[in-house]
Amino acid sequence: MTIRAVVFDVGECLVDETREYGTWADWLGVPRHTFAAMFGAVIAQGRDYREVFQEFRPGFDLYEQRQARADAGRPEHFDESDLYPDVRPALARLRADGLWLGIAGNQTVRAGGILRDLFTDDVDLIGTSDDWGASKPDLDFFVRVAAAVPFANDEILYVGDRVDNDLRPGKLAGMHTALIHRGPWATIQWGSEEARNLPTMRIDKLTELPELIAKFNASAH
Repeated sequence: MTIRAVVFDVGECLVDETREYGTWADWLGVPRHTFAAMFGAVIAQGRDYREVFQEFRPGFDLYEQRQARADAGRPEHFDESDLYPDVRPALARLRADGLWLGIAGNQTVRAGGILRDLFTDDVDLIGTSDDWGASKPDLDFFVRVAAAVPFANDEILYVGDRVDNDLRPGKLAGMHTALIHRGPWATIQWGSEEARNLPTMRIDKLTELPELIAKFNASAH
């Protein structure tokens, strides 16, 4: 089968989350470099990133604190300036090549609204875990993605920065996967056996995708 649809993860695939995690450090009242160091340690140990918050404030409830931040006038936020510089060129080229495009990640309803404002005319689908009531790495999330894409599962390429959240369940759902080498997860996982062998493609920039997909599709004929 050829690849006819490309679906992108959000954090560290399209959006550089450096600023956002910095604001969480500020909210917790800890130095940003200390928060970042603990974040990396938790990821390297294979733990859920939400455990980072527990290290600084036991009993921390992320959903409650998101609301508390919003109530305090300091909500989670990202905008055009937080997009990686290759995002717009890659989407434009993939669209010009006739590919169906989507964005789907573990995001809040608020983040979904921001994504829809940013990518109104650029993609065919924007879905979030909060919208669907299913979050990665649960297979149900990828079932929802597949249901929203008008092509067969093996015609979908899911692009993400995590072996555990993106590649494993994406492949289990019968999709092709691409691992992008940026952000804390990909940086830590990049040299692992799974990261080398599991994805259909490994990329440093999203702008590599059009050529790689064209070559993949040509070889499929």
